[in-house]
Amino acid sequence: MGSGPTIPTIETETKTPIEVALGPLHRFSKMESAGGILLIVFAAGAMVWANSPAASSYVSLFYETYVKVGFGDWGIEKPFILWINDLLMAVFFLLVGLEIKREILVGELRSPKAAALPIAAAIGGMAFPGAIYAAINWGDPGLRGWGIPMATDIAFALGVMALLGSRVPIALKVFLTSLAIVDDLGALMIIAIFYTDKVGVDYLGYAALLLAVLVGLNFAGVRSRLVYLLVGLVVWYFFLKSGVHATIAGVLVALTIPGKTKVDRARFASFADRMLETFKSQGTEGGKVWTTSTQQGALLALEDATEKVETPLRSLEHRLIPWVAFLILPVFALANAGVALGAGEGGAEGEPSVFTSKVLMGVAAGLLIGKPLGVFVCSWIAVKIGVASMPKGVNWGMIHGAGWLSGIGFTMALFIANLGFKGEDQAFMLDAAKLGVLGASVLAGVIGLAILAKATGKPAA
Repeated sequence: MGSGPTIPTIETETKTPIEVALGPLHRFSKMESAGGILLIVFAAGAMVWANSPAASSYVSLFYETYVKVGFGDWGIEKPFILWINDLLMAVFFLLVGLEIKREILVGELRSPKAAALPIAAAIGGMAFPGAIYAAINWGDPGLRGWGIPMATDIAFALGVMALLGSRVPIALKVFLTSLAIVDDLGALMIIAIFYTDKVGVDYLGYAALLLAVLVGLNFAGVRSRLVYLLVGLVVWYFFLKSGVHATIAGVLVALTIPGKTKVDRARFASFADRMLETFKSQGTEGGKVWTTSTQQGALLALEDATEKVETPLRSLEHRLIPWVAFLILPVFALANAGVALGAGEGGAEGEPSVFTSKVLMGVAAGLLIGKPLGVFVCSWIAVKIGVASMPKGVNWGMIHGAGWLSGIGFTMALFIANLGFKGEDQAFMLDAAKLGVLGASVLAGVIGLAILAKATGKPAA
């Protein structure tokens, strides 16, 4: 998950008591690493809760509490954790889809030459971990989890990188962001193809019809975000009923949302200048007095022009980022990271504990060996054969460090683990996979931070 733009804010002469009280929270929310910090806190909280005397309440809340929405045949009743993983995570994947579309339209993935390096790195970062996991678990039931170590958590990875501040070149942040976005696209394809047990063709047909309607609305010039979201909710329902994982609907709906402005930048700049001149012509003295009717008209005209020059895609992406970073992903971490460490006894034959499970070893080896190795090797090959070039100001030590940070799987890896291992008979393997993801992600982050600190010439903070 990428970060939003840095937005300047107008300074006020005095702060209200509520602004003073909420000041620390506001400053924290603006930190690049804020989302990653929250994920760590909620994941740690889940582990403590699941291994505390109140562990039964953890299981009861997320796994045994059923919530029903709707009525009759149109009603859906699911455990609370599935509402989180199917509905809330669909919003997360909506954001991922918006980021993918933006990168293809105007970002690093628009230019084939610029896109070649992160694409090559992402391919290596998916192929190597998957192969390592498969080699360790070949012939065992745990082989189904081969997709788990292929994922990268962009929020965590960028959050760790942000700890080095301005020492990290912007080009390296762009490289890691683009790598993670391509990685997310690959993970989505894996989920759709390999982690779909059955397909309800009729429901899938209804969803396809509605997606075609959304494409038609885009071409017709409909720019209301609410229209796309309401229709998108029905698309999500049909995907849920079809058997294809419902989060895929979030990405597909995102691709239908308009990514072009209604007016060009030059026309907007000229109009904005005229409105500002109109505002100033009425006088700006007098502090906080009410604006005149002419000034109010100029402000409303600027608001309308701003709405037309901002694309629905980018405005929706910007609005979703705080909800995903500060609510959806922390709740997901709380619901999915709780592993009862004492529950590993009595696993499959030859695996008396989750700590010696081949699933755990495969996930850990994939993230800690496969990820950095695959990213570095495939990046090096792409540059050496001339299909890609090194970003300005970036050296191979930084690529090495970024490769380790891509080994922070967390959100996506936990999500795929839940898809790979379902049912009570696979709970042991799910716990092992979760422990592998959590432990390897922490190690990958620490090692990646140390390597990047050395590559940028200064010690880590």
